[in-house]
Amino acid sequence: MSRLNKKVAVVTGASKGIGAGIAKELAAEGAAVVVNYASSKEGADKVVAEIKARGGKAVAVQGDVAKAADVERLFAETKKAFGRLDVLVNNAGVYEFAPLEQVTEKQFHRLFDTNVLGPILATREAAKYLSEGGSVINVGSVVSTSAPAGTAVYSATKGALDSATRALANELGPKKIRVNSINPGPVETEGAHAAGLIGGDFLNAAIARTPLGRIGQPADFGPIAVFLASDDSAWLTGETLLATGGLR
Repeated sequence: MSRLNKKVAVVTGASKGIGAGIAKELAAEGAAVVVNYASSKEGADKVVAEIKARGGKAVAVQGDVAKAADVERLFAETKKAFGRLDVLVNNAGVYEFAPLEQVTEKQFHRLFDTNVLGPILATREAAKYLSEGGSVINVGSVVSTSAPAGTAVYSATKGALDSATRALANELGPKKIRVNSINPGPVETEGAHAAGLIGGDFLNAAIARTPLGRIGQPADFGPIAVFLASDDSAWLTGETLLATGGLR
């Protein structure tokens, strides 16, 4: 039997990249999946179509996780579509790198609103629907600890998410809801290509520092999310799992 049979999962920011990879894998393991997106309806619809073509269940729901009203609607639509909620994957995130002298208030608030406030708002709303055995999975980053130069704001958001993961695990533990984080290293996604991070010196340096000899692919994170969503990880909460191919 599939490990997530009869479970319902919401994956934020699932129209592409890591979120899409996680949504597809959760569906392959039997979960009905809500594919959340902020702006890329086309991408979300494509993910839903792929899941359905493989016999899975999925719907796309638009919503900006940094807006409380959107988050409330996201979970109301989840309840309407599938009747319950078992898993939340807080994947939606944005990144922008800049040296200290180029940091702006706008950049700071954009990153913190989506990367920190978003997961907190989504978890707050999800907690109204999750029952005993529910799982919240945050998607953080290795930069929360590696903190390379030029990433002060982005690294700070991921460090804050690590702290929120532990705090929420403590708060929701008495309700038997687990909260953990997957912290990737460099990943080849559409966004990474658009930002010019794939190719050249950045890619070569990342590969050189990675014992497994490559950077991550979106499909690498789905099985980890399935593990954290399933009863196989029933004794894990408040953990941040580095998923970097050994990169430190």
